Amino acid sequence: MKTALVTGGSKGIGKAISLELGKDCKVYIGYNSSKEKAELVAKKIIDSGGIAEIVEINVANNNSVLTAFEKIESNGDNIDILINNAGVTKDNIFPRMKEDEWQEIIQTNLTGNFYTSQRALKNMIKNKWGRIIFISSVVGISGNKGQSNYAASKAGVIGFAKSISKEMGSRNITSNVVAPGYIDTDMTSSINDESRENIIDQLSIKRIGKPEDVANVVAFLSKEESEYITGQVIAVDGGMTT
Repeated sequence: MKTALVTGGSKGIGKAISLELGKDCKVYIGYNSSKEKAELVAKKIIDSGGIAEIVEINVANNNSVLTAFEKIESNGDNIDILINNAGVTKDNIFPRMKEDEWQEIIQTNLTGNFYTSQRALKNMIKNKWGRIIFISSVVGISGNKGQSNYAASKAGVIGFAKSISKEMGSRNITSNVVAPGYIDTDMTSSINDESRENIIDQLSIKRIGKPEDVANVVAFLSKEESEYITGQVIAVDGGMTT
């Protein structure tokens, strides 16, 4: 059985990914401040016959990342599948954006992926097998008003993942990106009904996405059967970016 780590795995898209991977893998549900929610996700996996544990990890802090991996390895596990899902937003129009609003988003959404991926690769290289999947966003492809910091971080993730794919492919390690569109999560819950309808009008598939739509793609990219797919960006967006 493979072992997976899902950062930001306690809610939203991360929760759906954790639950889906929990059908076939041992899952470490990474959380920063949502310990109780992470415990509920782990319980749900265990109650369904799977294996799951929680692990505290603040991806913006390299010491926290290293501590999390040390805890996982002290349990006798190595991470075979890394899902870089943790992310934050701090929106503002660019002329008014403060430096700390820029730095916080880049540190968490981009540099955090550097910390986790480099540490996970240590054992993936040794084991000659690995899957790294980054959760970016269609905003990283097309940009968005008021989200220059978020868009930059998510675009950076795409270039980062593609570079890893070129370096690691010969070691049977793949690196891919899943770019969700508008998905029904806490992050999009503040969208009013009128804006929601305007979004749906732009889509080929006339509904807001579900976290499970993303989780299903991530699950496939985590499997042996995906071994010939690397360096790709798969938009799960209902046709928004076509």
